[in-house]
Amino acid sequence: MGAATTVQRRAARPRADALRNRERIVTAAREMIVEHGTEVPLDEVARRAGVGNATLYRHFPDRDDLMGYVVLSVMDRIAALVEEALAEDADAFDGLRRFAHAAVDERIGAICPMLSAAFSEDHPDLLATRDRLDSGVRTIMERARAAGQLRDDVTVGDLLVSLTQLTRPLPGTCCVGNDRFVHRHLQLFLDGLRAPARSVLPGEAVTLEALRGC
Repeated sequence: MGAATTVQRRAARPRADALRNRERIVTAAREMIVEHGTEVPLDEVARRAGVGNATLYRHFPDRDDLMGYVVLSVMDRIAALVEEALAEDADAFDGLRRFAHAAVDERIGAICPMLSAAFSEDHPDLLATRDRLDSGVRTIMERARAAGQLRDDVTVGDLLVSLTQLTRPLPGTCCVGNDRFVHRHLQLFLDGLRAPARSVLPGEAVTLEALRGC
């Protein structure tokens, strides 16, 4: 019985090569979504990942399953980035800056349009990952504000909307060509977040509730 149980446990545990293939598929899908949009052919994803179509479908039975996993993967990576910044940076605004520059490299703007298509609003995995991200960004912004480095009239929603807009592919343009401008324009935006504020912002601050209702 003990030997059989050990064999069953080994069988249930994913092999290292299977895990590598899964990550290669997700990485390839994310890259191709950024470059070509969400309707990229799955056989092209498999080709870039260096796996066969059968391997792709063994991990992800359909397009929605793959796209949903890509969304969660990107959000999880961005949440990890803000947690790293919180743990490592003594200077609050420098932590915020470092997080923002790392986050735009994930090209969240290309992924965001997939949210409503891949998930229902109350999907537990989406809620858990989104809450983790929101909490981390709120904490790092509160630290910078408490240190007198961040203006008082910006919110978590303002920052997330800006990161999304900076990384959203422009229609009719080459995404790769636009990448060289992203960090330059992000730094201009971050300079505008510093306290003391030099202007009064028009309109209303972006709340997370309003952001999710879009």
